[in-house]
Amino acid sequence: MSLVIPAPAAVLVPVLGGGEFPVRRVYCVGRNYAEHAQEMGFTGREPPFFFLKPADNIVVVPEGETGAIDYPTLTTNFHHEIELVAAIGTGGRNIKAADAQAHVYGYAVGLDMTRRDLQSDMKKQGRPWEIGKAFDQSAPIGPIVPATQTGPLNSGAITLHVNGQPRQSSDVKELIWNIAEIIEHLSAAWELQPGDLIYTGTPAGVAAVVRGDVMEGRVAGLPLLRVTVR
Repeated sequence: MSLVIPAPAAVLVPVLGGGEFPVRRVYCVGRNYAEHAQEMGFTGREPPFFFLKPADNIVVVPEGETGAIDYPTLTTNFHHEIELVAAIGTGGRNIKAADAQAHVYGYAVGLDMTRRDLQSDMKKQGRPWEIGKAFDQSAPIGPIVPATQTGPLNSGAITLHVNGQPRQSSDVKELIWNIAEIIEHLSAAWELQPGDLIYTGTPAGVAAVVRGDVMEGRVAGLPLLRVTVR
């Protein structure tokens, strides 16, 4: 049967060493570092919760290049959130944490960009806050490094600098729910599939960026992610 409109282009993230990773879904974990939860007004190890971004929110930034995103409409408080991203290579439902690493294809550095004022307003009204999270160009990502090269990323520095100045700094070991636990919880709610990306949460220090700012995000063992706001 012929298509009545053109099919959308596939979203493909380069893999370090060759090849491309086709993106199916983008899952994000909320408030998954204790200090970030505190700066958002929450404390303790609450049950994990998730939100999604459309795959076409992805902005691919190849290794060694500087990506660019537009300052979005409707906001005056545009925040950065640096995150470790896990790429799913083998799907499944009700995956146990002890088995989760076998489902991870690789890892990347990502940014969960946020229209904070819109998100906060929706929270106050008890309404869904996709408008604050799931907007165009809200998910920059660097190349994926296969887990066969990195091993499990259960620790390592995670940082973000803006115009050379430090903004966020922590260690992946400080995740409230680690990647294996995230996969266990996610796969109980959705059947994970090859091509899914999981943005695992951001440390404390989220703050606003403006046009002309350059963000540099790092996770130990992965390529630098550099993105400018235009």
